[in-house]
Amino acid sequence: MKILKKLFKYLGILILLLVVAFFVLTAFPKYSYLRKAVYYNLADIDDYKIFDNRTIKAGKHQPWTKTKDYNKKAPSSASLQKIESYKTVAFLVLQNSSIKYEKYWDNYSDSSWSNSFSMAKSVISLLIGAAIDEGKIKSVDQKVGDFLPQFKGGMNEQLTIRHLLSMSSGLNWDENYAGPTSMTTIAYYGKDLEKSVKQMQVVTTPGKKNVYQSGNTQVLAFVLEKATGKTVADYASEKLWQPLGAKHDALWSLDKENGHEKAYCCFNSNARDFARLGQLVLLNGRWGGRPIISEKYIKEATTPAKSLTSEGSSEPNNYYGHQFWILEYKGNIIPYMRGILGQYIFIIPKKNAVVVRLGHTRDTQYGDFHAPKDVYAYLDAAFEILD
Repeated sequence: MKILKKLFKYLGILILLLVVAFFVLTAFPKYSYLRKAVYYNLADIDDYKIFDNRTIKAGKHQPWTKTKDYNKKAPSSASLQKIESYKTVAFLVLQNSSIKYEKYWDNYSDSSWSNSFSMAKSVISLLIGAAIDEGKIKSVDQKVGDFLPQFKGGMNEQLTIRHLLSMSSGLNWDENYAGPTSMTTIAYYGKDLEKSVKQMQVVTTPGKKNVYQSGNTQVLAFVLEKATGKTVADYASEKLWQPLGAKHDALWSLDKENGHEKAYCCFNSNARDFARLGQLVLLNGRWGGRPIISEKYIKEATTPAKSLTSEGSSEPNNYYGHQFWILEYKGNIIPYMRGILGQYIFIIPKKNAVVVRLGHTRDTQYGDFHAPKDVYAYLDAAFEILD
């Protein structure tokens, strides 16, 4: 019994020392982000509440129409059960520019903000397209060093916007979501994205291999800021949110008050307004009969960059374009936007349809085209009701 008491005593002292060490460590600015990371633990779809945000202002609302059979034709009970098993909060199906079906769970609604996570990468891609269209960026092959001096000289000199878009930059970014000191964790919970980007260097030859790195998108955001002279959120409002007639303002989470947008994630909106981004891609960059993003750019962005090898293999990349994912399913080629907790905007050209899914979890297993297996549950449910 005495040995057990001593053991508990020493264990208590050890825990106390670790707690003290943690608070001492996080008192230093370099590690202060760890307090937020530990307190909030894993990323959540409502994380806009714990970050500073910049508003992406909506303009004149362009309401969605509804199909004649709106919500009359629903997915089967088995499909709905599957969808619900992934803690879905919103599921919306758009066909022929009208809402055909929508359903919400867990007190979320058609106006609830929800984190896009990495779907934001596709938004950044669209904004790069807009900047090229208006001549702020020469082309996807312009060197990044033209905008950011740190990417001049040495291997950095090789880096182009195309390399960043296609995730083939060769940068030294650590895409580790669980590691407390990984670059991704520091970028998400930290307060200095500019410092994180300045630590990035090209370490392998760009344009050879697709390696998914959120840092690529963050560098693109800094390029956009330099090229346009505007914040990413303001440029998104001007080039996307207002022209597309979004009903509600959106929020883009920042690293700190009046800071930089977390461009690789954290665009917060609702299913109905997110669907507008998918519809823009479906219409090859046009909206209301006028061009918003050039068709040429949309086509390239949503086509796999097959000149690259796939991450983890020597096979050609058949699933990633310019910040867009692509898969083939049931005879359909489907470009889509994707977030880490199962945020999806699917574009299905053969059906003239867009499908939006928002929620808390996704499948941890992958199928063909590097697609998480929950993807098929949402597509199957949509195919059940699409004409």
